[in-house]
Amino acid sequence: MKLLYFLLRASKKVVILSVVIGVISGAANSGLVMLVHGALSGNGASAGYAWAFAALCLVVLVTRVTSELLLVHLGQGAVLELRVGMSRRILATPLRRLEDIGAHRLLATLTDDVIVITNALVYVPVLCINLAVLTGCLVYLGTFSWAVLGGVLGFMALGMACYQVPVTRARRYLKEARDERDTLYKHFRALTDGIKELKLHRVRCGAFVDEQLAATAREYRRLNFRGMLVYTAANSGGQLLLFLVIGLVLFVLPSLVRVDAYTLTGYSLAILYLMAPLNVMLTAVPVVARSSIALKKIEELGLSLEEGPREPAEAAHDGPVWRTLELDGVEHSYYHEREDDVFTLGPIDLIFRRGEVVFLIGGNGSGKTTLVKLLTGLYAPQRGEIRLDGVAVTPERVEGYRQLFATVFSDFYLFERMLGLESPHLDAEARRYLALLHLDHKVRVEGGALSTTALSQGQRKRLALLTAYLEDRPFYVFDEWAADQDPVFKEVFYTQLLPGLKARGKTVLVISHDDKYYYVADRVVKLDRGQLEHGGAGAHTYGDRPELTVTLGP
Repeated sequence: MKLLYFLLRASKKVVILSVVIGVISGAANSGLVMLVHGALSGNGASAGYAWAFAALCLVVLVTRVTSELLLVHLGQGAVLELRVGMSRRILATPLRRLEDIGAHRLLATLTDDVIVITNALVYVPVLCINLAVLTGCLVYLGTFSWAVLGGVLGFMALGMACYQVPVTRARRYLKEARDERDTLYKHFRALTDGIKELKLHRVRCGAFVDEQLAATAREYRRLNFRGMLVYTAANSGGQLLLFLVIGLVLFVLPSLVRVDAYTLTGYSLAILYLMAPLNVMLTAVPVVARSSIALKKIEELGLSLEEGPREPAEAAHDGPVWRTLELDGVEHSYYHEREDDVFTLGPIDLIFRRGEVVFLIGGNGSGKTTLVKLLTGLYAPQRGEIRLDGVAVTPERVEGYRQLFATVFSDFYLFERMLGLESPHLDAEARRYLALLHLDHKVRVEGGALSTTALSQGQRKRLALLTAYLEDRPFYVFDEWAADQDPVFKEVFYTQLLPGLKARGKTVLVISHDDKYYYVADRVVKLDRGQLEHGGAGAHTYGDRPELTVTLGP
C-alpha cells in the first residue's frame, strides 16, 4: 500500500491510466483464452475467429507495452524525486538528529533502499496486467459453472491463508537482514576511514575483517537466504495447490457431476492459464516486501515521504548589519558515550559584538565545539535563547540566522567547487587568496572549481579558509584551524589574517590552544566541563600585551 501511495503521490493520472490500460491488456489476454478454447473445441474454424485472435494479440501487445512504459517512466521519475527529496529532507533535519542516526544508516538508505524501491516499482505494471488476467480467467470460469468457480476461489483463499504464515516469518528475516545491512555499512565506513590504521596493524586488520566485517556479512547473507528460502517454499506450495485444483477438476469432478468435454477443457485451460500470472504475482511478493521494509526504514529515520515541502526560511535579521549576538541561559545536553554519562553545556551567558576577535579556550571535552554548534544554529538550545540585536532566533528564523556565519570546523569538508558563490570576479579573487595562502603553485581555480583537493591536511585547511574568505559573511568561526599549520602559517593566521578580518568589521570566534597568540584577541573566554569559568584565579596576562585580561562571559 505504501508503494502504491508513493506512486499515486508522484502522478495520480499516469498511475490510473496505466492501471486502466493494464486491465484492458488483462481482458484481452482472457479473450485469447476463450478463443483458444473455442478453436480446440472445433468452433474456431471461421475467419472471424482468426481475425478476432489477431486483433486481441495486437491489443495485448500494444496495451502491455504502453502500460509498462508509462509506469516505468513514472517509477524512474518517482525514484528521482525520492533521491532528491530525501537529500533535501536530510539537509532540513536537525544536525543532532542526523548525528544520532549515523552516517552509515543514511548512506544505506540513500543507496540500497532506493534501489530496492526502484526494483519494486518495476513490478507494478506487471502486477496490474497479471491481476487483470487473473480476474478475467476467473470470470471465464464463472461462465461455465459458478459452483466450480466457488471451489477454485475457496482453494485460492485457503492457499492465501496458508501462504501468510511463512510469509510473515520471511518478512521478519528480511527486516532483520535490513538491520544487519546498517551495521555492514558501518563497517564499510570503518574500512575506508581507518585504512591506514588497519594496514599498520596486521592483527587488528585480521580481527576487524574476521570478527566484524565478515561476521556481519555472513549474518546478513544468512538472514537474506532464510527469508528467500521461505518465500520460495511458499511460492512452490502455491503452485502445487493450483496443480491440485487441476487434478480435482480433471479426475474428481467428472465422477461427481456430469461434465461434457467442452466444459472440462475450458476449466483446465483457464486454470492452466492462471498459473503464469499467479507465479508472477507470487514472485513479486518478496520484492514488494523488501520495498515496504525500505519505506518503513526511511520513516524510522524521520525522513517520511509524506512530509510536504518546507516553507522558505524567515530571515533572522532584516538590517544591513548587526551589533550584538547574545546567548542568554543557553543549555544543551546529550549522552556522552565514552563516559557513559549525560554531558550538559551551560547555562551559557555570552555576548558577541560586531568587529571583535574572541578566543574560546578549554580542555578536550569541555564543550567548545558544542558551543560553536549552538552559536551557529546547528544545534537548538534546550533551554535559554539566542538573540540577535535583541530579537530571539526562533526555529522559524534559524535558517536565515545561519547565513551570518562562515566556518572552518575541525572536521571540515572541502568541496571541489565553490558552490553558492556568485561573483564575476570569483576566479581572480580566489587566485589572490591562493597567493596569500601560498597555495598558488599547487592549486588553480577555473570557473569556480579547484584543480585539486588532494593536499596535506594543513593545505586543505587553507583551502577551506579560502572558501570562508570568499563567502564574506559577518561572523567567522575557526575551530582549531591553526592546529595543523606549520609555525610560519600560524604566525600569518594570528597576526595577519585575524586582524585583517577585524579591520573589515568582521566578528571572529577562534577555538585555540596557542596561548602564545592570545594577545591578538579582544577577549578570551574559557570553558571547563561545559561551564564558563567565573572568578577563580583572577586576571591573567598573555603574550606581548600585558593589559589584556581573560574575560569571562559578556
